[in-house]
Amino acid sequence: MVTASPLRVLVVDDSAYNRKNIADILTAGSEDVEIVGKAGDGDEALKLAAQLKPDVITLDLEMPRMDGFTFLRILMARQPTPVIVISSYSNKENVFKALELGAIDFVAKPDRQFAPDGPIRREILSKVLLVRHLRPLSTIAASRHSSATPLRVPDQPSVRPGSVPRYIVGIAASTGGPSALLELFTRIPERFPGVILIAQHMPDKFTKTFAERLDKKGAIRTVEAQDGDVVSGRRAYVCPGKMCMEVTGGFGSTGGYNEMRLRIASPNANDRYVPSADRLLRSVAQVGGSRSIGIILTGMGDDGCIGARAVRVAGGAVIAESEDSAVVNGMPGAAVRAGIVTEILPLSGIGDYLAALA
Repeated sequence: MVTASPLRVLVVDDSAYNRKNIADILTAGSEDVEIVGKAGDGDEALKLAAQLKPDVITLDLEMPRMDGFTFLRILMARQPTPVIVISSYSNKENVFKALELGAIDFVAKPDRQFAPDGPIRREILSKVLLVRHLRPLSTIAASRHSSATPLRVPDQPSVRPGSVPRYIVGIAASTGGPSALLELFTRIPERFPGVILIAQHMPDKFTKTFAERLDKKGAIRTVEAQDGDVVSGRRAYVCPGKMCMEVTGGFGSTGGYNEMRLRIASPNANDRYVPSADRLLRSVAQVGGSRSIGIILTGMGDDGCIGARAVRVAGGAVIAESEDSAVVNGMPGAAVRAGIVTEILPLSGIGDYLAALA
């Protein structure tokens, strides 16, 4: 039996205390991790990355001499390497900027120098170990910008004019999802004739900032959802962290329309993931019927698979991000294996699909 080599990790943080803490978490938590180097700023980290060729880098963003953003720009141009950002809660906007520059995920720490508790220890270790499941970043970048052909777009339904959405789109995403969604939203036109509901696995303190980031990136209005929100077209709603989102109302069997609203509720015993993409997509199927579209983006696990099946049964479309462009192929791959997908598209192709609806 061949044993996989340990993941070689470079730890980058301007605090020697944090560098030691992170290194201790990784080496004590798993025999599959080896710390090959530590750096106190981006300049030193670039030199070590070139010399050591680590499998993954943990990165602080606020550092002297060369900050994390400059480091990311140069690293991704020279030698694309998986980067996990470890940043404080107070720098939410910076986290999403780092994801746009190529970081694959982040861990939120309570303050600049931290004595990590159990949950943070487990999160740091699990996200580093997740790198074993990643495709090479260079191939992901190339496939995400590939053209998509051909597209089978649902027929345009005839609905009364106004703010009633023609389509109800539910999106499921986890690891790699924030950067995928940020890119996807740049492709959605202002006249998009539907509503987009997003279940992104993310800490609760970050979903509002993420929605604001999507709002700046895209042409359609995007907000963090609130319980009771009235759903209208040309809008997107992000489920708050630690909560689950469902849509109610919609199109009746006789073709009439009941005002759609969002229901934000705490998870229940049947919700395997939070936010639950399965729960969201089941409600999208029930409300939208043939007007429903389920999209499964990158992520570990199989959240969204059960809900996507409900979308297909209701007559809607299910799109899975292709293995070539997904950072982690767990969620979209599960939907493909279940035989419930109508389209398998790279991220750029999903953007083109949504744009074609307009």
